[in-house]
Amino acid sequence: MLAVRDLQKSFGATRALAGVTLNVQAGQVLALLGENGAGKSTLMNVVAAGLAPDAGQVLMNGNVVHFASPSEARQGGVALIHQELLLCPHLSVQENLLLGLESRRLGVLNAAQNRARAVELLSRFPHLHIRPEQKVSDLSVAARQVIEIARALAANAQVLLMDEPTSSLGVEDSQRLHTLVKELSAQGKAIIYISHFLEDVRQVASHYTVLRDGASVAHGALADATDAQLVAHMVGRDVTQLFPTRSAMPGDVLLSCENLATKQGLASASLQVRAGEIVGLAGLMGAGRTELIRALAGLDPVVQGNVGGPNAQTLTHAGVAARMAAGFGFLSEDRKGEGLALNLSIADNTTLPSLPRLARRGWLSLTKQWDATAMQMQSFGVKARSPAQPVGQLSGGNQQKVALARLAQQNAKVWLLDEPTRGVDIGSKAQLYDMIARAADAGAAVLLTSSYIPELLGLCDRIGVMSKGRLVLMRDARELDAHEILHAALGAPAKENLT
Repeated sequence: MLAVRDLQKSFGATRALAGVTLNVQAGQVLALLGENGAGKSTLMNVVAAGLAPDAGQVLMNGNVVHFASPSEARQGGVALIHQELLLCPHLSVQENLLLGLESRRLGVLNAAQNRARAVELLSRFPHLHIRPEQKVSDLSVAARQVIEIARALAANAQVLLMDEPTSSLGVEDSQRLHTLVKELSAQGKAIIYISHFLEDVRQVASHYTVLRDGASVAHGALADATDAQLVAHMVGRDVTQLFPTRSAMPGDVLLSCENLATKQGLASASLQVRAGEIVGLAGLMGAGRTELIRALAGLDPVVQGNVGGPNAQTLTHAGVAARMAAGFGFLSEDRKGEGLALNLSIADNTTLPSLPRLARRGWLSLTKQWDATAMQMQSFGVKARSPAQPVGQLSGGNQQKVALARLAQQNAKVWLLDEPTRGVDIGSKAQLYDMIARAADAGAAVLLTSSYIPELLGLCDRIGVMSKGRLVLMRDARELDAHEILHAALGAPAKENLT
């Protein structure tokens, strides 16, 4: 149904695609694998006519196609679900879902039919808090991901390009999406599925193609390839150990909260995180993980409870600046919307919280800023031309590395990380895990959220589970498994589990 032949695309001196070839049959799910910057998203944008190729061909049903725009590609049967959500935040959920596909009668929008269609699309992801009339700007990142997926389904495309569709979804929603992908493939649709989670890929895909440095380097049946072989194809080397080996030696309490609640959906949470400790938060979408992290960072006002910081400081009603001064560092799950200044350079983004240390008598030393950024880029493995390159030009994974490098440059004592490896490839994840572990080993207290349970089990010393806005479980990671974590997220266990 879809074929790509020797596709090439360059941006100036950078070759994003250096000769990609792949085939997808009707009813087949093809996993497209590769590191960040390998060319996966560029390839999807070329196929969906968001970018014009420099060379090569795209064929549908054996015929070469030259779509002039993404709209024309949609009409031709190709729909792209973007990794970086491309929604209109000022419009409603319904307007985003049906943009360009609205039902009309005598030139006038048919309100009843359009609402019924929106409700039907949302019913595949039954979340009561997502209503057709809501503004997209009022929704969480995970809810916006659901809207992006549903919008592609509205086009009734024959070829679906899914670029990290579960990157913001919890376990329950990811399983629903997997079921939906299988239903769509059974209907004869051809699907290209990009994901950095190999477990995710194996649940839905039968075949794979691996991109490395803009070229297709391996393909075949997933059943014939081990995870180690796939990772080796992606990174060009063996990754023997994904999670760092560490023995936690907790020190003083650097972060604490008791009966914490906010108006934003956090009902009650009590916890402590010590120096040298990594604590993870699991839970379904809307369970309160992000709300807890934001309340601790000072972004959402506290209506109940208290917050404590290093040296037993009381920070309950302190603002963001005061908490940063106390040693708090925050990483947002929405790196594009609020985590990074995309138009500014890597150097500016990395050093923004620490400019006073790089200045003399009020004047910023560009040499010090450049050197500090270059050191962090090397430490975090940021792939870029120089510290002067705008962050918006980097791949999603490299943007995430810059966001984490900022906390390291800030010398934060408390790391508050909301989905720190979202949209990051396996090779880069290993680097980020190592950097997070190194920060903890150096005495930082780390509290992170993740929708990926194996990540929590492999990286964290203790794991808490959020359910309906409450922290319902906190246990040593070695005492838990994925089944018990999911059970707690769905049900709320007894209070004796809060240890």
